[in-house]
Amino acid sequence: MNETRAKTKTAMPRNAAMLRTAALGAAIGMPLLAALPAQAQISDDVIKLGITNDQSGIYSAAGGPGVVAAARMAVEDFGGAINGKKIEIVVADNQNKPDIGVGIVRRWLDTEKVDAIVDGGNSAVGAAIQEVTREKNKVFLISGSGTTLLHNEACSPVGFQWSWDSYGLAAGTAGALVKQGLDTWFFITADYNFGHVLEQQASDIVKKSGGKVLGALRHPFNTADFSSYLLQAQASGAKVIALANAGGDTVNAIKQANEFGLTKGGQKLAALLLNITDTHALGLQTAQGLIVTTFYYWDKDEKTRPFGERFLKQTGSAPTWLQAGAYSAVTHYLKAVKEAGTDETKAVVEQMRKTRINDAMTTDGWIREDGKVMRGVDVVEVKAPGESKKPWDYYKVIASVPPEAAAMPLSESKCPLVKK
Repeated sequence: MNETRAKTKTAMPRNAAMLRTAALGAAIGMPLLAALPAQAQISDDVIKLGITNDQSGIYSAAGGPGVVAAARMAVEDFGGAINGKKIEIVVADNQNKPDIGVGIVRRWLDTEKVDAIVDGGNSAVGAAIQEVTREKNKVFLISGSGTTLLHNEACSPVGFQWSWDSYGLAAGTAGALVKQGLDTWFFITADYNFGHVLEQQASDIVKKSGGKVLGALRHPFNTADFSSYLLQAQASGAKVIALANAGGDTVNAIKQANEFGLTKGGQKLAALLLNITDTHALGLQTAQGLIVTTFYYWDKDEKTRPFGERFLKQTGSAPTWLQAGAYSAVTHYLKAVKEAGTDETKAVVEQMRKTRINDAMTTDGWIREDGKVMRGVDVVEVKAPGESKKPWDYYKVIASVPPEAAAMPLSESKCPLVKK
């Protein structure tokens, strides 16, 4: 009895110590365990993407509903859900107006629990949305806006310029053509900021590549008659007449250049900004021989073709680089969410930045520290009608430009995220 009693007395403190140790371990461990779900969960049990762009106006053919279709195709690739959590897309037309775009995005982020914004639309709207997503710390997948400001002075740690930018257009066309001996240039330029920047960037590259700029003319927005501009460009004797404009201005200039037989004397006409939907609207008879830089051509090779054919079947149109860019951006974002196990911005952004980009649009691309997506571009020539073998078979690749040459050098960057 005494021996038993003594054993019991000595055993109790040991058990108590064990219990205290277990309790302490649980107390320490509980916060860690509690933290785990917060690091690996989908907010509100849904992954919600908000697409805003021009759905019905002048830029809707190149972006618009086609961007929505492309984003939905990316969601379909994931079966509509990640780890059992549904992926949703909401859409709004910003009418190419920054104030409307900002209002839409603020409402989505403040009250509708949208996790990421896609597209943005034109550069003015995109720049305004970039400020909101920076403030709210939400991912912005920029597939519509092409101003280099978005990865330069106005760069954002959560903003990614995915599809294109004006420097890439200039570097592709000017760099490739000067290398081919087309070394004298004349510019017909839209007289507003986008046209000025595009001309300046292309001019700089022409000169750096050993070429010469023989002259430039500025025209107002929405010009109907380009005859005087084209005739002066033709008289300059420049080997390349470059159109530093967009939309209807570019289309009108190309139509009139064709009517004048401008290229029959051996000069090349280069459109610095032209989507495949513009080429389609012009027709091969009018557009043949035109030089264009593209960030994606659906019929380039076996890697680009499946997405292009799928998009064509669903929409009746070949995808533009804005639409392919939306597919690529949404795909990469959703891969990051899946890998990170959460839609929390910091974790997703880190995963996006460390993962190489491989899809229909991009081969071994990456996100640079300034938010610029690095990929090569192709310089193409529009086929003659007899060269086209099927619908939307419009281009032949005449040069490919590597990512580093197609992007503004970091040494010239004013982005505060870039380490000097």
